Amino acid sequence: MTPATDWFSRLATAAIAVSGCLRGGPFRLRRHPSRSAPRALRRPPWVLVLLALGVSAQAFAAPASENQVKAIFLFNFSQFVSWPTEAFAQPGAPLVIAVLGADPFGEDLDAAVRGERVGDRPLEIRRFRNVAEVKDCQILFIDRSETARLGEIIAALRGRSILTVSDADDAAKRGVIIQFVTDNNRIRLRINAAAARADGLTISSKLLRPAQIVDSGGA
Repeated sequence: MTPATDWFSRLATAAIAVSGCLRGGPFRLRRHPSRSAPRALRRPPWVLVLLALGVSAQAFAAPASENQVKAIFLFNFSQFVSWPTEAFAQPGAPLVIAVLGADPFGEDLDAAVRGERVGDRPLEIRRFRNVAEVKDCQILFIDRSETARLGEIIAALRGRSILTVSDADDAAKRGVIIQFVTDNNRIRLRINAAAARADGLTISSKLLRPAQIVDSGGA
């Protein structure tokens, strides 16, 4: 494990551990992106851990923005989810994190995974305009711009062992596996565990415990 992977993982673990006390957990963030986004992502681990503990983001000169935090979580989902072997085209193939629709992250997502690996797999970022383009992808962030087509997208991806993630309203209830929910300037997770199992994905209990578990029929 590289030093960057280690502190990114410790950040997520800290956020998850603290959030376990508060069901969904606090991760305070700044609402507006910083101009020095990649540098903010590479802050010393204690800074982001303090953010995870709920210290106001205003305490720092260049606090993490909402999209920077989400980019870090997308990276860390690769550490807490297991995919079946057939989800990859071949041994050693990259683990692909992709964005469908408008890209809210810009270079933040690329910065979050640069130089990182999951086991023997490098990480790769791809961007798709529509669901028909989605191929060889393990984590897919579905932007809010695709909300009207969410049902169609989930149906097209069913059975393909893709970890779907979105911040669209009611995304988890509509079949997305992980939903980001921003509540009082904090990010919480909702997880559709049944949808994950149906797609052959195993989510670590470290991620499940602090999350709100929902299913496609309701909370």
